Amino acid sequence: MEKLSGIKLKLSDKEEKLVQIAQSRLRGELKYFKILKKSLDARDKSKLYWIYSIEFSDKDEYNSQQEKPQTKVQKDIAIVGSGPAGLFCALELVERGFKPIIIERGSKIEERVKTVDRFYKNKALDTECNIQFGEGGAGTFSDGKLYTQTNNPLNTEVLKTFVHFGANKEIEYLAHPHIGSDVLRKVIVKMREYIISQGGKFLFDTKFCDFIEKEGSKAVILENKDSTYEIFVDDLVLALGHSSRDTFKMLDKKGLFIEQKEFAVGFRIEHLQQKISQAQYGSSYKLLPPADYKLTSHPKDRAVFSFCMCPGGYVMGATSEENAIVVNGMSNFARNGKNANSALIIQIKKTDFDSENALAGIDFQRKLERRAFQFGGENYNAPVQLVGDFLAKRASKQFGEVMPTYPCGTTFAPLHSFFNEDLTNSFQTAIKDMDNRLKGFSSFDAVLTGVESRTSSPVRLTRNERFESVNFKGVYPCGEGAGYAGGITSSAVDGIRVARTIFDKYNN
Repeated sequence: MEKLSGIKLKLSDKEEKLVQIAQSRLRGELKYFKILKKSLDARDKSKLYWIYSIEFSDKDEYNSQQEKPQTKVQKDIAIVGSGPAGLFCALELVERGFKPIIIERGSKIEERVKTVDRFYKNKALDTECNIQFGEGGAGTFSDGKLYTQTNNPLNTEVLKTFVHFGANKEIEYLAHPHIGSDVLRKVIVKMREYIISQGGKFLFDTKFCDFIEKEGSKAVILENKDSTYEIFVDDLVLALGHSSRDTFKMLDKKGLFIEQKEFAVGFRIEHLQQKISQAQYGSSYKLLPPADYKLTSHPKDRAVFSFCMCPGGYVMGATSEENAIVVNGMSNFARNGKNANSALIIQIKKTDFDSENALAGIDFQRKLERRAFQFGGENYNAPVQLVGDFLAKRASKQFGEVMPTYPCGTTFAPLHSFFNEDLTNSFQTAIKDMDNRLKGFSSFDAVLTGVESRTSSPVRLTRNERFESVNFKGVYPCGEGAGYAGGITSSAVDGIRVARTIFDKYNN
């Protein structure tokens, strides 16, 4: 097996040239070829290059998948939540011979999409099935970003699994891979169908209400539209989303150990995608995919940063509670929307909600979301303001070149008075600072939409080195909602790790 890195191709070159390069290095016939990494060198906008790493051989392909060891004892395992942590935990378990039950308070994808569309059209919110709750978790209505700053070897396995179930193969080697919301929905359906074919079971539109220890097993209390009932399991995986506030409250009351965790809040900022691409790539932008960006500033004593940037995307209505406004962003695979949007958020510290209450961060978020509802006119319109007016601290009266994409309607509001003066001043300083690195970021006509409040979980369900709750044996907090991940890939990895720990418990 040979590897080459740092291969430069012009924007006009085709990837077939990489195959020719590999063939020229071999004496024999090229029988195996793979792109390991692809990234763009945009440091010199007059000379842009794609940079590749490849591996190749004159022997047959090496990627033979090893069968995973099978469980010697069958145990009943329930997984609460069908987001990336829950789905990948279930996948790992069924591939090792278990038959888990996945409990999801929201609906399966096919129904969930219809429910979200009804909210956008009629402003009729379903508090049990929405952008936060339902099959696939909050990530289903996102850009499907798979980039992670963690270096876990399981990251590669997660990407391969997504490709196996229908994602584009390029996610295995792009520097900033994404699936796209439209493709991700189809991938998740195939994952569900596979889990069921291997003996797993899904309980949709079913709420996890409680669990009770009974003679070495756990009676899990469930509720659907028809009844409340129990199922008995040996292990319980809590792959909760970051918005499962009522579940966190129940677990806190029950005595499960929960800690406060810091998070970030702010706005969505929208620009014309063409302007962002021109700023990033110069005159060559038409030859390249829509540009993204990642920006950080440090005014005073806390960070302001972009997050979940969605090229060619849309701002989404992401509340799961009545009389509240929450925004998020998404892109389809083609990223062909007119606007670019990103979260523009600021670090919130525990001292901002100084309290011994483990759920104080949730209360902080909820107050912001209800305030945004009031700012928007109390009809699920989102409050918006032009960046130029936000910086000048004056009301906006009409849109310029950027039209907001939030689907429920918008209302001009004084977002410069939404947060306290210190936070607002930090946002203003950061926007100007970020413009020094991305020309046009502080464009007068760019649009701010509030409020982005669900960037990560405000709690951590504390666990030990065996991934179990520190005070409830056989209960496994897992994924982003439990405070152990920060996105699709890291959540999926955490799900795999929990599943392997459960396997080892019964088979070592």
